[in-house]
Amino acid sequence: MALAGLRVLELAGLAPGPFCGMVLADFGAQVIRVDRVGAFTSVDRLCRGKQSIAVNLKMDSGRDVVRRLAKNMDVLIEPFRRGVMERMGLGPDRLLKDNPRLIYARLTGFGQHGSLADRAGHDINYLAISGVLSRLGRAGDRPTPPINLLADFGGGGLMCAMGILMALVERFKSGQGQVIDANMVEGAAYLSSFLWASRDIPGMWTSRGEGMLDGGAHCYDTYETKDNKYVAVGALEPNFYGKLCQVLDLDPSTLNQLNQDDRPRLAAIFKSKTRDEWEKLFNDVDACVTPILEMDEAPQHVHNAEKQTFFKDGHGRLVPRPSPRLHRNPFHPSALRDPKVGEHTNRVLIQNGFTEKEVEALLKEKAVAEAGQRKSKL
Repeated sequence: MALAGLRVLELAGLAPGPFCGMVLADFGAQVIRVDRVGAFTSVDRLCRGKQSIAVNLKMDSGRDVVRRLAKNMDVLIEPFRRGVMERMGLGPDRLLKDNPRLIYARLTGFGQHGSLADRAGHDINYLAISGVLSRLGRAGDRPTPPINLLADFGGGGLMCAMGILMALVERFKSGQGQVIDANMVEGAAYLSSFLWASRDIPGMWTSRGEGMLDGGAHCYDTYETKDNKYVAVGALEPNFYGKLCQVLDLDPSTLNQLNQDDRPRLAAIFKSKTRDEWEKLFNDVDACVTPILEMDEAPQHVHNAEKQTFFKDGHGRLVPRPSPRLHRNPFHPSALRDPKVGEHTNRVLIQNGFTEKEVEALLKEKAVAEAGQRKSKL
C-alpha cells in the first residue's frame, strides 16, 4: 500500500484527529494511538487499522513512554489546545531535538497563534469565525450548521493529512521534519476559497440562500416527491435545463431558470410521482437529476454497488471505501475490528525497544495499561 512503512503516533482525540490518523492507516501507515489509562471504552469510531496503547500522561514515566516512542516515529498527531503538549514536556522543540526527522502535526480549532488560540470550540464555532457559516441556510432564515463535516473533517482532519504528506515529500529533499499548524478555522476558510474568489460573479452569491448554488435558483434545489422522499436537481447549464423541462413537460421559455419564482410549478410536478418513479424517468436523461438516498440506501444503489463504494468493517458496519483510488496501490478493506483501548500496549513497547522488565515496571506503577489485564503477558 502507498504509505506502507510510515510510522505514526496519534494522541487520542475526537473527530478530526482520529480521522486524520485513519486516512493514513487506510493507505498503509502503521498508526499507534495513545489512549488514556482508565478509558477502557471509546466513542471513537475512526480507529480501524490502528494499534492502541494506554498511557497515563499525568505521570512522568507515562510521558517518557511517549517521548521514547516518538524517537522511532515519522509522524506525531496531537489534538490538544495550545500549550498542553509543552506543559507535558512533549512539545515540538523537545521531540524534534530527539528526532529531527519527525513530522509534528498539531490539529486544533483556532491554531497556535491569535487571540482565540486558547479558546474551546466546535465545528459550528470554527465555521462561524471562518465566514463559511454565514453562507449556509435558506434565504430569510438563520445560518444552518451542516453537521460537523466542513471544519472538523474537511478543514481539519483531511487538511492535516494533506499537510503531513506535503511535509513528508519535503523531508525527502531536506532530511528534516517540521511542525504543522493545522487548524479548523483556516482549513474551513481555505476549503471555501471558491466562495471568496467568485463573489464578483453576478448572481453567484448575493445574500444567504439567494445565490445560484445555495437555493436561490429553482434549477439547483431539492424537491419533495409523492412518497415524502426527495430528489436533487442540478440543471444549471441550458442543455441540462432543457432536458429537465422536457421530462417535466414544461416550456423553458416561460420560466426564469435562475430564481425561485417558478419553483412552485416544479414542486407541484415532482410531488405527483414517487422518488423511484422520477429516478426511472431520468435514468437515461442527462439532466442532472438524482434521488436523494438515505444512508441505509446508498450502499445498495446500483452505481455504488458496482464500484463497491461501501464495505463492511470488522464490526459488520457499512462504511465508505477510502478515496481516492490508486491504481497501483489499491486500498484493501481491513477486516480488523477497532482496537480495544490499550490492546497493543505490551507489543508496541517491546517492538520499540522497551525491555520486558521495563514494561512490567510501567504496568505495575500504572504508567501504562494493557486491555483486559493488569500484568503483562510477554
